[in-house]
Amino acid sequence: MSACASSALAPSVPVPNSINEPIIKQQTVKQSVEPTIAQIVEQSKANFPECVTKLQQQAQAQGINAAIIKASLADAQFVTKVIELDRAQPEFSQTFADYYTKRVTDKRIEQGRALYKEHQVLLNKLAAEYGVPPQYLLAFWGLETNFGGYKGKMPVIDSLATLACEPRRSTYFTQELMQALRIQQIHGIDKQEMVGSWAGAMGHTQFMPSAYLNHAKDGDGDGKINLWQSTDDALTSAAAFLQALGWQRGEPWGQEVKLPANFDYALLGAKHSRDVALWADLGVTQANGQVLSRESMPAAVYLPAGYQGPAFLAYPNFEVIQKWNRSIFYAIAVGQLADSINGGGPLVVQPPEQAKLTRAQLQAMQQKLTDLGYDVGKPDGVFGPRSKAALQAFQLKAGLIADGYPHDTSFKALGL
Repeated sequence: MSACASSALAPSVPVPNSINEPIIKQQTVKQSVEPTIAQIVEQSKANFPECVTKLQQQAQAQGINAAIIKASLADAQFVTKVIELDRAQPEFSQTFADYYTKRVTDKRIEQGRALYKEHQVLLNKLAAEYGVPPQYLLAFWGLETNFGGYKGKMPVIDSLATLACEPRRSTYFTQELMQALRIQQIHGIDKQEMVGSWAGAMGHTQFMPSAYLNHAKDGDGDGKINLWQSTDDALTSAAAFLQALGWQRGEPWGQEVKLPANFDYALLGAKHSRDVALWADLGVTQANGQVLSRESMPAAVYLPAGYQGPAFLAYPNFEVIQKWNRSIFYAIAVGQLADSINGGGPLVVQPPEQAKLTRAQLQAMQQKLTDLGYDVGKPDGVFGPRSKAALQAFQLKAGLIADGYPHDTSFKALGL
């Protein structure tokens, strides 16, 4: 479970009101220039000893055992690499083709099918109990850690303490740190075993501590929960977590579709979700041209690579996948990998090769849209939902295909 998704899950363990206050508060001094990563590291490292003392006090106030605090938190180490990874801003944006082709591979599909045979009894049991079919659990497992091939080696307590002592997301990571200490206290996991991603995600399915504490299950019946060593525990926990997120039993995630030539691109995205039958009435078909099922189910259309790439009709379980990880790319990859493991074929329309745009290019587009009165938020070179909506509005006004994708035609129309 990626760090960006974990905040969707609020910890159920009661904590004092003080948890709502960050351990380290953001400086209020105005700066004309954003601090560099090196400056952020220097300041956070200087504050770290005092911050760790406060974290120990908070852990004690929340009932964490003194021995756990001493063994795990008292000697917590500042990890420079964690701040660098958290603050890293890639020079180029990632295209859907780059993302998808690296994750939904023939090798991963074959490995998923082999692992289904190996874990068939457990997976079928979980499908009956939690309503999540085997192929989806395997797809999450494959995307998160390549079926356990790489679970991360960063010390979770040190990583979370480092992030808790950096102002940007101090409150959230302080919460996760407290939950990690509770895992040690409740489940007997020692600090050395508690390793994971730089953001604190752990085990085969990369659970953040709050998800681990609230949804992890003993799948192998040994009386313990260990998401690092036990694949049965990890798969059972993933099924329980997805059920808690709202997984709809017996329903698909979505499907590739074909849009009619006269499709109204203003209807893209979750806010324009409507019944499948209504999409069929508008001329949307299955990717092979066959008519859509007339069953009643809300669905939204997504174009992850713009109008030149594959189109997808996403159902409610797509939104559940996004509660695990907010990325549309991720949700589509999970769904397609699951379908492929279950015997499905490749995409009818392959993701097109597209130019990788630099942050500077995207920031220039955002600034131009802002100058024209469109709301992109902060022009930061990260092309999120607000930027896409703003670009789509501009494209509509300019008579372009309004898919919200930063094509060359949009750059030219903006004078860039």
